[in-house]
Amino acid sequence: MAAPLEGLKVIELARVLAGPWAGQTLSDLGAEVIKVESPSGDDTRQWGPPFVERDEDKSAAYFHSANRGKASVVVDLRTAEGQQKLLGLLEDADILIENFKTGGLAKYGMDYDSLKDKFPKLIYCSITGFGQTGPYTHRAGYDFIIQGISGLMSITGEPDRQPQKHGMAITDIFTGIYSTTAILAAVHQRQTTGVGQHIDMALLDCAVAITGNQAMNYLTTGIAPTRLGNAHPNLTPYEVFETSDGHLIIATGNDGQFQRLCILLGLDDMAHDLDYASNADRVANRPAMNARLEAATRKFTSDDLLQACEDHNVPAGPINSMEDMFNDPQVKARGMQIELDGVPGINSPFKFSNAELAHHRPAPKLGEDD
Repeated sequence: MAAPLEGLKVIELARVLAGPWAGQTLSDLGAEVIKVESPSGDDTRQWGPPFVERDEDKSAAYFHSANRGKASVVVDLRTAEGQQKLLGLLEDADILIENFKTGGLAKYGMDYDSLKDKFPKLIYCSITGFGQTGPYTHRAGYDFIIQGISGLMSITGEPDRQPQKHGMAITDIFTGIYSTTAILAAVHQRQTTGVGQHIDMALLDCAVAITGNQAMNYLTTGIAPTRLGNAHPNLTPYEVFETSDGHLIIATGNDGQFQRLCILLGLDDMAHDLDYASNADRVANRPAMNARLEAATRKFTSDDLLQACEDHNVPAGPINSMEDMFNDPQVKARGMQIELDGVPGINSPFKFSNAELAHHRPAPKLGEDD
């Protein structure tokens, strides 16, 4: 079976994570992706240890996480020769992804306005921290800073500790995914219009977009949500509970699940207590409710409590380490760990009934395809 995007050609002038993540996603879906690197290469080739070593190439595991399946060519845009080389690559390209600072490619004649007449069908995706308009366009957009500005850190962490960032560069990852969606929407629209367009993607915009229900809580009430640790602002019990040997996530989503939880914990009276009859009641009485629930969960081992929850149809799950996660039978069954030419990797999550992913090579060596 063919991959869905076979026949599309992507030129990637992107470094670090958001742009490369979009490029890797398109590559996994079958597009030909040519990564254009400076003579020194993508910065993340040096972001180790750990490193992946292949022959004379030594690139960080971080680089391999976002560059699978691509070709690599070296282009020095500061030279006329390099500029001509890039123009040659664009002759039959469908998509260009770049994450230079706003206006950074104009001095080389590689910005959208300079290319749109020469390549009218080109879909040109610019990824920056703050976008092409607004008072922050000149600022460098690092994920950590974006997490702070966007409000994400204000709702992440324990209430009596420092605000916390997500354990991954989540705004970079989401921007890469949103960029992929925008690019494919533009490809579809091009079938009707016959022309490409400029896509302006900003990490801050994407970070604001994913604040979701928390932002809606604020917009509805005018009250800014605060950090609740592992608790859910709108739903309870939906958090982490202590057991005799660790912790377990219990995530009830309706009254029936709560009642079954109480019964399996031996708290039959709570199942029918009017103080906890509805979710709104439980939110209002969260501290007292959780104190009783946790006193009961501490009498179970994590494994025994998980099994009891499964037996009573109460949603629950463990808190896995990375080792636990990759050994999880469901993760194994879904084929989420892959290996290409001896280089390990994490699979893309797409599963098609009439197509397959294009896993044909690991991340490239610098200039491997010159």
